Amino acid sequence: MISRLRCNLMNSYSTSDDGNQTSPESDKSVMEPLADPKKFTKSVSIDPEPDSLDSVLSNPHSYPITIIPNRPTTYYGLTMHNGKPFTRQASCRSRNFRPGSMRKVRRRAVFKNGDCNVLQKNLTRRRLRFLQDMYTTLVDTQWRWTLLAFALSFILSWLIFAVLWWLIMYTHGDLEELHLPHNQEESGWQPCVSAINGFTSCFLFSIETQHTIGYGVRTTSEECPEAIFMMCFQSIYGVMSSAFMAGIVFAKMTRAKQRAQTLLFSKNAVICQRDGSLSLMFRVGDMRKSHIIGAGVRAQLIRTKTTKEGEVMTQHFTDLEIGADDCGSDIFFIWPMVIEHKIDENSPLYNMSATDILNDKFEIVVILEGTVESTGQSTQARSSYINTEILWGHRFDPVVVYNKDRQAYEIDYARFNETTQVDTPLCSARDLNEIYKIQEGFTTPGRHKSPPISPLYSAKQQNVVYRWQFSNEI
Repeated sequence: MISRLRCNLMNSYSTSDDGNQTSPESDKSVMEPLADPKKFTKSVSIDPEPDSLDSVLSNPHSYPITIIPNRPTTYYGLTMHNGKPFTRQASCRSRNFRPGSMRKVRRRAVFKNGDCNVLQKNLTRRRLRFLQDMYTTLVDTQWRWTLLAFALSFILSWLIFAVLWWLIMYTHGDLEELHLPHNQEESGWQPCVSAINGFTSCFLFSIETQHTIGYGVRTTSEECPEAIFMMCFQSIYGVMSSAFMAGIVFAKMTRAKQRAQTLLFSKNAVICQRDGSLSLMFRVGDMRKSHIIGAGVRAQLIRTKTTKEGEVMTQHFTDLEIGADDCGSDIFFIWPMVIEHKIDENSPLYNMSATDILNDKFEIVVILEGTVESTGQSTQARSSYINTEILWGHRFDPVVVYNKDRQAYEIDYARFNETTQVDTPLCSARDLNEIYKIQEGFTTPGRHKSPPISPLYSAKQQNVVYRWQFSNEI
């Protein structure tokens, strides 16, 4: 560093000497720093790697940065201009986000809450077709639009009939000054409807007539036949409109989708061994005491399939044979039950191993149907499991226990999604059956069978290498 400083000073001195002549006093003042080099140097130990972190930490003056130690959230003794203590603002940047990264969204046809992930477009005459089925449209629409239509149906009808009543009064002459209620005794005028002073009175009479309120002040007379006809027509319309809107609200509140909110599906599906074969299982439950009559469960696999002719079917449905215990798909649904799909030769998952489950793209849609015991209406609950939501080598924990003190079965829904990891072969069901056949060939008659084994294998095309390991040693 000293030599570098000396070279810089010599260069500046030579430059000034060539440009203009300087006095000896100025030369002496320029050359004075060279006599005492300590003025330009600091007692700093230079590390062999000056850019290393250890060098910066041990010698803060050797590198042109400033190291600030961690401070607490509030600077003690420092306040802002408004008198409030200075606080560090929390960072709004997500720590899980990295530049250039993107969260991978899994495609699914049915969400976990049962809603279908389907959008429609390019529908011809869509509005006309929906208006033709007004009842279903109002039931399917959101609550805010249903309540808006409910309110407008009454308000608009009151206004329309109020205008009609005003026209009847105007044409009959009841709105003239001499024919108003306070002058009718003197003039002897007989109005169509008594106690009508203007449009506001007509609007109030329209509400009373449509809903048969009958306060006893405004009444029709025999003077105007058109008023009698209008009163009958509005009374009939009021009954029909009230029944129609009440039916829409009742149907919307009691539809099957609301009952499905209390039907539960497990968060994950599991694959483990049952009775020596691999099985896909998921759990269903009901939160209410009123049971589902005639409950039935269905499951369908959605995956891409290529036909023999080369046609690619991206959304191909395949039914899965499922059942609860030994009861089939029809279940006596009084507590949570584990629904099982045995992976055998007829299963589309027969050739899929644990690695194939993770790498393949498919979706298993599960449907629970039945009749609500309290209302008698049919209901349907749906959910789905994609490949990343299937736990290989897990088993559901029991949730139903008998309480001797209360003398009843208790259901612990806190353990509804709990699973336990168990020893499960990682191979496919096909390879597992072949391994069992090989094992049976090694078993000689008259000798005890060997303990159950779990094959952990690695396969490359047709060359299969098996590694045996006893289950009691795992």
